[in-house]
Amino acid sequence: MTKRPYSSQIVDGVEHAASRAMLYPVGFTEADFAKAQVGIASTWSMVTPCNMHINALADAAAMGADEAGAKAVLFNTITVSDGISMGSPGMRYSLVSREVIADSIETVVGAQGFDGFVAIGGCDKNMPACAMAMARLNRPSVFVYGGTIQPGAERRDVISVFEAVGAYSAGRIDAKELKEVERTAIPGPGSCGGMYTANTMASAIEALGLSLPNSSAQEAVSDAKRRDSYNAGAAVARLIEANIRPSDILSMKAFENAITVVVALEGSTNAILHLLAIASAAGIPLTLDDFTRVGKRVPVLADMRPAGKYAMSELIAAGGIQPLMKRLLDRGLLHGDCMTVTGKTLAENLADVADYPAGQGVVRPFDNPIKKDSHLVVLYGNLAPDGAVAKITGNEGLEFTGTARCYHGEEAAMKAILDGEVVSGDVVIIRYEGPRGGPGMREMLSPTSAINGRGLSKEVALLTDGRFSGGSHGFVVGHITPEAFDGGPIGLVENGDRITVNAETREITLHVSDEVLAARRARWQRPAPYATKGLLAKYARLVSSASQGAITDGFAD
Repeated sequence: MTKRPYSSQIVDGVEHAASRAMLYPVGFTEADFAKAQVGIASTWSMVTPCNMHINALADAAAMGADEAGAKAVLFNTITVSDGISMGSPGMRYSLVSREVIADSIETVVGAQGFDGFVAIGGCDKNMPACAMAMARLNRPSVFVYGGTIQPGAERRDVISVFEAVGAYSAGRIDAKELKEVERTAIPGPGSCGGMYTANTMASAIEALGLSLPNSSAQEAVSDAKRRDSYNAGAAVARLIEANIRPSDILSMKAFENAITVVVALEGSTNAILHLLAIASAAGIPLTLDDFTRVGKRVPVLADMRPAGKYAMSELIAAGGIQPLMKRLLDRGLLHGDCMTVTGKTLAENLADVADYPAGQGVVRPFDNPIKKDSHLVVLYGNLAPDGAVAKITGNEGLEFTGTARCYHGEEAAMKAILDGEVVSGDVVIIRYEGPRGGPGMREMLSPTSAINGRGLSKEVALLTDGRFSGGSHGFVVGHITPEAFDGGPIGLVENGDRITVNAETREITLHVSDEVLAARRARWQRPAPYATKGLLAKYARLVSSASQGAITDGFAD
């Protein structure tokens, strides 16, 4: 291997003798200075089970790069846990961490002159962050998904715990039963087990072409995942030699492929937020309306949690997402000519993929879909002039009209739900939780799980300028823009107002006249910001709206 477009600027020549001197103590030999350098960006930490095993995967990736003739250099970045911080002030840092992680990977790779890199992620925000860094840096690189967790006792997962809290508050289970769910739901390493945000984004990133085939559909603790990591290190060495970069892979067609796979898998609403952000980093003009355009022709085929039956481990056992992608390709729903990190096109990668075995129930045939078009519904109307995002599979119904019950922030709403204040027919409004107003656009998993746990999932809607966990289900609408903190109409809703959400017409309507709204707007005052200094304040000053991906880089230009 001879191509070293970046590392040569760091270690070649007499003028860089000091650089070489500092690299000997960290394991470089004289011969290593003539090799391409491959950074291994590890998100390992003991903060969360999603990432607790990634150090071993990073070691495997480094071995793969070294044995392919490169020189691997490991480094770490942060992660935070959505599941642990959920429902607390700490959740404000979750989406913020996506930007911090992308910035940190860019910083290290750029400063150290790596010729390429492997990025390994295993939780909701570090995964899109890795892809954003890949797009920004535009150096040969491969993403590795840390893998999904195995199911807990009785097929439980983290959402089982959140919903058990609601069931306990409604008197449907006792304290002993709640404790049993709490202690058995999460048996070991890996990302949350349904088609929640982590598994959704892993699948989307594979569909984009940024990870090796089947990387998204492997258990965290498995020989397959360790081999995937090893192969990723070797793949980056080949990509450096072939000079294949993310800009050769990330096109509008690639993002259409990702949207298609997310829809077919019944994936998380967070995919919209994150794909917009990755596209922005790549210079691709993806918009909210592209999700509607693509979603009109793609059915929901995978019966996955949270709305469906199956966990990711069960999809893996059935064959993973490669057979699904082959079906979509054969149906003309994927662009097979898109380049991928294998150095081959998507169609070439899928050429020899076998179909699912007969009798599996995880992925349905095209003639029996869960929904004939996308479950990710982009809504507009006088309550969301710049757009909103709903996850509606049809189980909840396709239209909801109810009476507004308004709360400033998640905590107030959660207390009201657990106290029984929220009743059938209510439209719960949780506002001042947007990217700027939160700040950080917290996920409303605790309120939606409490509603579901109380048996109200088909009788109560929840609308917010915040967002939802991939584990949320029910009649829920998030990403409402403009957000309340920016004077959006969601900040003008009052208790008792009538609201209609129609998934078929893609409309969200506040049944209040323009004159009344104008009078309310004249009285409206922006609340004091949650933070006036530090990271959250900085983020609130920089961040774009949710309809632009809640990004902090490039949108102002």
